Amino acid sequence: MSFGTFARRVRDPALPHQRRVAALRSCVQLYRPIGFEATLSFLHAKAGPFGTEEAALLRALAMLEASRSAWQEAKHAYAAARREAKQRGQRSPHPNDINPYTPLHWYGARREAALHAVSFWHQRRLSILLTNDDKPAHTLCECVQTCLDTGGHLPPGQRRLLADCIDQFAARLQPALYHDDPAEYFRTRDLLTVARHLEAMVV
Repeated sequence: MSFGTFARRVRDPALPHQRRVAALRSCVQLYRPIGFEATLSFLHAKAGPFGTEEAALLRALAMLEASRSAWQEAKHAYAAARREAKQRGQRSPHPNDINPYTPLHWYGARREAALHAVSFWHQRRLSILLTNDDKPAHTLCECVQTCLDTGGHLPPGQRRLLADCIDQFAARLQPALYHDDPAEYFRTRDLLTVARHLEAMVV
């Protein structure tokens, strides 16, 4: 079913509250700009205990819809820009162009949501992604700790280190790695996810 169908269920007062909560979770499954669990956590932090309170549930849905609408506007703008570029003869996007079709941050609250996502990963999972011989992973962890300690700021030197980490994680994340070592593939993917959240927060 579509996002709109689930959103209507969230708003339906005739449904039991837990079914409405389940519908919100389905909305998040379809639009989860900072990941499924982190998105739910951010909604709870900003809107309140939507699992038990109707007003909080409706606030959470409104937050999610607003972000999704901003994302859709970004997609439309990108599509229009690409059409114009093709008419000028630029058939392929520029490497530095940001393609919004896969959302990498929370539209409308980019920095705040990214900080929440980084904190969420730090509390829940980041430590188990570290291995003794993975220097970029430890560098990323140090950058995360600095950001959390300073409320989302990184000095220029650590920003350069973060950019290097992103490049290294992205270079590792190849189909061959998934075939040869699925666990390492998913560990690297998660490290890259954390790094991208950090990048969204400090840019």
